[in-house]
Amino acid sequence: MFPPPESGSARDGVRRDGKPTPTEAFLKAVTAPLDFLATAPPEAAARTRLPSRQLAAQAEALAGSVADAAQRQALHELAAALSGLGEATPAQQREVVARCQALVERVRQPPVTLAPYRRYNGDPGEDLGRLRESVQFARGVGPRRAEQLRRFGIPTIEDLLYHLPFRYEDRRTLTTVRQLRAGEVASVVGEITHLAERYVGRAQKRVLEAVLRDDTGLMGLTWFHQVAYFRSRYEVGQRCIVHGKVEVGPTGQKRMVHPEIDLSAALEGQGILPVYNKPTTMSVGVMRSTIQQAAGEWADRLPSVLPPPVVQAARIVDLATAMRLLHTPARDADVAELNAFRSLGHRSLVFDELFFLQLGMILRRRSVELETGITMPVRGTLTQDLRTRLPFTLTGAQERVVRELLTDMGRPHPMHRLVQGDVGSGKTIVALFAALAAIENDYQAAFMAPTELLAEQHFATIAPFCQGLGLEAVLLTAEVPRAQRRARLERIATGATHLVIGTHAIIQDGVAFKALGLGIVDEQHRFGVLQRAALRRLGADPAIAPHILLMTATPIPRTLAMTVYGDLDISVLDELPPGRQPVRTLLRHEGERANVYDVVKRALDAGRQAYVVYPLVDPSDASELRAATAMAQELARTVFADYRVGLVHGKMKGSEKDAVMRRFKAGDVQLLVSTTVIEVGIDVPNATVMVVEHAERFGLAQLHQLRGRVGRGDAASLCVLVTPFHRGDDTLRRLQALAATNDGFRIAEVDLELRGPGELLGTRQSGLPDFRVANLIRDRSILDEARQAAAAWLQSDPQLSHPESRALRTVLRHRWAGRLELAEIG
Repeated sequence: MFPPPESGSARDGVRRDGKPTPTEAFLKAVTAPLDFLATAPPEAAARTRLPSRQLAAQAEALAGSVADAAQRQALHELAAALSGLGEATPAQQREVVARCQALVERVRQPPVTLAPYRRYNGDPGEDLGRLRESVQFARGVGPRRAEQLRRFGIPTIEDLLYHLPFRYEDRRTLTTVRQLRAGEVASVVGEITHLAERYVGRAQKRVLEAVLRDDTGLMGLTWFHQVAYFRSRYEVGQRCIVHGKVEVGPTGQKRMVHPEIDLSAALEGQGILPVYNKPTTMSVGVMRSTIQQAAGEWADRLPSVLPPPVVQAARIVDLATAMRLLHTPARDADVAELNAFRSLGHRSLVFDELFFLQLGMILRRRSVELETGITMPVRGTLTQDLRTRLPFTLTGAQERVVRELLTDMGRPHPMHRLVQGDVGSGKTIVALFAALAAIENDYQAAFMAPTELLAEQHFATIAPFCQGLGLEAVLLTAEVPRAQRRARLERIATGATHLVIGTHAIIQDGVAFKALGLGIVDEQHRFGVLQRAALRRLGADPAIAPHILLMTATPIPRTLAMTVYGDLDISVLDELPPGRQPVRTLLRHEGERANVYDVVKRALDAGRQAYVVYPLVDPSDASELRAATAMAQELARTVFADYRVGLVHGKMKGSEKDAVMRRFKAGDVQLLVSTTVIEVGIDVPNATVMVVEHAERFGLAQLHQLRGRVGRGDAASLCVLVTPFHRGDDTLRRLQALAATNDGFRIAEVDLELRGPGELLGTRQSGLPDFRVANLIRDRSILDEARQAAAAWLQSDPQLSHPESRALRTVLRHRWAGRLELAEIG
């Protein structure tokens, strides 16, 4: 299941035969160049070319041969850091080198002696039921606080236990006022000698200020918010511990802004304090004590049921022990490891979560593979005829994906494949080949799109080919008049219609196919799991599932795709048709907006069209962001008074949006002011300029989709991102990453690293359990281990029917909360 230990290994670096172990040999090879780069002058470091890729490959290979889980994880992380070293800028290089050196030290550390994994031996169903009870039943909560926690997203006792600290503060060492340095986080014991409110600035903002004195000096304390609350808590003469970040105030005096203050009698060092996100109305201390009490009283009810071989290989502790390590850390715990989410407690919870995720994914995939499907041999009558009619040659990627689809459809089990293709990669034609393969086997095909406009565009592309092949294709949307709809439904039910293209109207009551053999779902992330399942049920025989093809133009990084779509086969269209020109992307400061408008005008004067996109529909008092409705009126009245300006946004009715988009497609509208409603599927080849206002407010994947609305013809196209550069460095780096490449998969990787999987692709639509502790970027190596462990366990117990898997089944059902739908385990 997991790799055996190094032959004759010894953690002091010398094997029993006297030779260095592979680990020690690698560490020796990597340490010297890292030490040089860490100390060399910037010019020398810039000239040095470290064989970082080769070293990264060695680290990854070595990770596959070590037995200790902590060392294995450190090697995985070191490999990733070394891979990025070659691409780091001189300014970033020292930071990456320091990270590599820290990881080298982690690899060198001796293995930790773990507490025994206390395997659960109670009734998991009963205890999981108790843990699902309202948080009101946790000690010290009560109805009022329970309602606060529920609104905050913590409705149950189990949710409270899994609400982990986002930060740990080291209060083991107290310092004096004299020793404080600006920028550091510290704890000081002293007496409040002054406390008063005052009003500052033109707005006369209310501020609370205090002075803390110890034997070495004075320090200021300042509160800008909740002044009345803090004024009521503190008074002159109180002794307390003050903890916070030190800064220099306007008068040059050291101060802390909004410090944490402990008025308890025990004023010696307090150990390591966990800090939690909390409801606004609840104090930090109350949140901490509530969770710590819950961990003490309820953590033992968490079923720790992982099989012994899995536990031994992963080197983890049981859930109750992990909870206590994280909620009540020992005084000698490693604060850096806790804050990096790399501690033993974190690793144990993450592995447990990802093991059950992967167990469910493998079973879900297996259940699909065991379903009875429709065997569709490649006949070639229609697919070959289509090739002769295409006015272009398929790209190599399209040919590869078509082969994969036809191979799947020729098997006796239903195809369940996702085709990822960047903007303009030719997914629609690939889907048509799959549809024709079904039709030439005397079955029908259904093509479902998320919007009426996108359905109409697909119909406009596909219908002429169908007509030339002697096939009947119809459009089925909510806009089809009732009489026409009734007639089309009759022809679909009799089998006279071969291909139906439409929206969710395809899966509504009253739609019946004579012999549905293939369901195609475009922009599948726009549809929920239940909608996709409804399409599967449209087959004539409920016992035989049609083939399902899912498509998306939102590139999904491999790490996320393996997790979110682990039950699907995945194909990638990674090649654009010849002749497509890449879109040039520019970053412009908002002060250069007049120059940007000049660029748009030149394009419009040349007969082209353009988009201007805003993040908001309507202006907001709480935001300084420009909004689409107000700006459409202003632009039409001022800068673009001589041009035809249109407006489209998400609050408009579907028919209104489609009417505006049709006018834009027909050329009646020259400049379209919009929100992100246009990010998917809008195909106007004459549009060559895209301006995105407040670009810092969008995710990279979303910006890439917006950029894909231009560059769809043969003319050179431009995307301009307008933003205030004074935003944080991360914002500027994100936008620079987008401007540097048109590769959607590379952009998606960067977006995943910056925003996390939850924002890039919500799990709720995919039917996955929500992640409580795991982060798919940070925990990649643990994800791989969990996948291997789950696969190995299912190999030994495919139906989870062995006695040692009984509790595993119960916990699996609980974690997936009814989203598995597996015949095998029920």
